[in-house]
Amino acid sequence: MTAVEPQAPTADAVEIGTTATKAVAGRSRIPWRFLGGRAAFYLFTVWAALTINFFLPRMMKGDAVTQYLARNRNVSPEAADALRALLGLDTDKSLWQQYLDYWALLLRGDLGVSLLHGLRPVTEVISQALPWTVGLVGFATIVSLLIGTIGGAIIGWRRGSKLEVFVPITTFLSTIPYFWLGLLAIAVFSVNLGWFPIGKAYGVGISPGWNAEFIGQVIHHGTLPALTIVIASLGGWMLGMRNMMLTVLDEDYITVAQAKGMPHKRVLWRYAARNAVLPQIQSFALSIGFIVGGTIVMEMVFSYPGVGKLLLDATNAKDYALMQGVFLVITLSVLIANILADVAYAFLDPRTRQTEA
Repeated sequence: MTAVEPQAPTADAVEIGTTATKAVAGRSRIPWRFLGGRAAFYLFTVWAALTINFFLPRMMKGDAVTQYLARNRNVSPEAADALRALLGLDTDKSLWQQYLDYWALLLRGDLGVSLLHGLRPVTEVISQALPWTVGLVGFATIVSLLIGTIGGAIIGWRRGSKLEVFVPITTFLSTIPYFWLGLLAIAVFSVNLGWFPIGKAYGVGISPGWNAEFIGQVIHHGTLPALTIVIASLGGWMLGMRNMMLTVLDEDYITVAQAKGMPHKRVLWRYAARNAVLPQIQSFALSIGFIVGGTIVMEMVFSYPGVGKLLLDATNAKDYALMQGVFLVITLSVLIANILADVAYAFLDPRTRQTEA
């Protein structure tokens, strides 16, 4: 036999190999350009949000001191000027100087004092209201997300079955105004049946503490508002997941997985649901602001002492420091949630980790 002499690689083959090597190397490198761009975007977003947070309340007519003087007419002019100086509302300072003072205090972690709450630090006021909102609204949002996502995946997998009746029912319930749904729940389950208390976070005469009586009161008072939040938000999660499942099930890799004889549960959860859930993660990140900000209507209807009611009271009293503190917490919560959503998205979808060479 005649030995075949090896051929030298052509210029096109060398160019293709070099391009492939660069592409692999580009994917293996840490995407510093992507990370730097995201970091710059989030820093700019924080600056823009806090700047709007400063100027927007000051566009309102009146201020906290004016509101306070209207309720307390025996305050002397000297005391009123002292209050304005304490709250950073000095009339002898320009708006620009107040803005610089606002950033100087903010960088030191000082959010000011709340005139509405007896000159208490804003951080203290928010820290007392935040656990109530996160505990109630956060728990209810996570429960509705899990039920809606799992239910939507199963309904989408079994398209055309009787399970699809849950989609229009939950969608209809989500279109009902929340305040009406809350009032209806109070009328039925609190007034008529007497199963749940009408409002508040715990009963009168109960001292807060880590004991069985207080925890039981919190669960009992929070069950009805939590159920109304779950019912009101379940339709969106279920409909979104069901529609994404219908799109994913038409992909070729699902057909190939089924043709190979893979178990239906594995195809459903490891292939179809894993890709269909990606938009749900982004939606949940956006709903973090809803969790931290609280549902103002819900807290008004059920007289719940959360951040939403705190923000409403601060707006009515034009308490700039408290308004800015609540907006700051909401803004940072949404940004942190979006960062975590980006990380989770990259973990679930490896294609997002690939960058151009």
